[in-house]
Amino acid sequence: MNLAIHTFEAEAPRSVAAVDAFMERHTFPIVEGRHCTFVWRGEAREVNLRHFVFGLPSSQPLQRIAGTDLWYFVLEVPARSRLEYKFEVNRAGHGEWVMDALNPNYATDPFGANSVCQASGYKPPDWIEPDGEARKGEIKEMIFRRTPFKEWRRVSLYLPARFRTTRRYPLLIVHDGGDYLRFTRLQTALDNLIHRLEVQPLIVALTHPGNRMNEYPDHRPHQDFIAEYVLPEIEKRYPLYGTPATRCLMGASFGGVASLSTAWRYPGVFGNLLLQSGSFAFTDIGAHKRGPAFDPVVKFMNTFREAPGRPSQRVFMSCGQYESLIYENRSMAPFFRDMGMEVRYVEARDGHNWENWRDRLREGLSWVFPGPLWMVYE
Repeated sequence: MNLAIHTFEAEAPRSVAAVDAFMERHTFPIVEGRHCTFVWRGEAREVNLRHFVFGLPSSQPLQRIAGTDLWYFVLEVPARSRLEYKFEVNRAGHGEWVMDALNPNYATDPFGANSVCQASGYKPPDWIEPDGEARKGEIKEMIFRRTPFKEWRRVSLYLPARFRTTRRYPLLIVHDGGDYLRFTRLQTALDNLIHRLEVQPLIVALTHPGNRMNEYPDHRPHQDFIAEYVLPEIEKRYPLYGTPATRCLMGASFGGVASLSTAWRYPGVFGNLLLQSGSFAFTDIGAHKRGPAFDPVVKFMNTFREAPGRPSQRVFMSCGQYESLIYENRSMAPFFRDMGMEVRYVEARDGHNWENWRDRLREGLSWVFPGPLWMVYE
């Protein structure tokens, strides 16, 4: 049991003043070594911790300290872990998921926000914060009126600071580009990493999907749009190196599948892949158990594994140890190596979320497109 809670429960008077004093002495969750104590205060029939760590019960009950309105649950968490969570508070038979009002740390995603527990040793990277010395890149918009989707599409374009038409640049195409900008601070990360000479100055195409669940698994209109519309148009407008080795497709979750399937359908076009928590669900025998949304993914992955070819020369992969896709990602890393691809695979004590993918940007981008600092010292 967490020492602070144990001492309070064993020795503290059962009074509002005593609870108030305890609350003022601590920040929450209380992190002591490998133990994180989650605390909720208020009247309720029951309170549950709802977290997103695959492998643990998704709902774990908090205990109420007798004579108080203080509830707690102690979770053993490895060092350098990062957990997203909410509280499920049941009052009069009605359960409601709420943020941890005692914890100022939270993360946003397309579905809302979650509270964040930063375990011992975890620190957000400094390169996601604006650097007064780093010049800012520019975001421009490209509109494609004619597309394989039979409707117009928008692509945002990041041009690095000090962009010049007299030099050439590598190209990174990012699936779910708008979400990367919003939830991973991608533009700030690029500005800082390029300024620090850790990543080459590069042009980044940030795509905005329609129905990503339909378009991403193995959708020929999407693949054609990337390879036959977006790539040629950017090459026409901007000074790119124009070789496969200087092109990269990037995506997270279903976006990772879209990157892989596009490179597979257009072999020899994209020399690099940057895949974060790819939804690489496949079956060796029998049916999968991930629901109908994964049917086209499993169909593609099974087909790909039967005849993989060599979709790219190099691939950077990352995945969270606390997400359900860890098995598939661990399986695909040696599979890619056996195909003759150069593979860099990393794991983090995190889940399937945007801040996990944010925290891996420096390692991934500097491996795919190393700047002068890495080229000198690595």
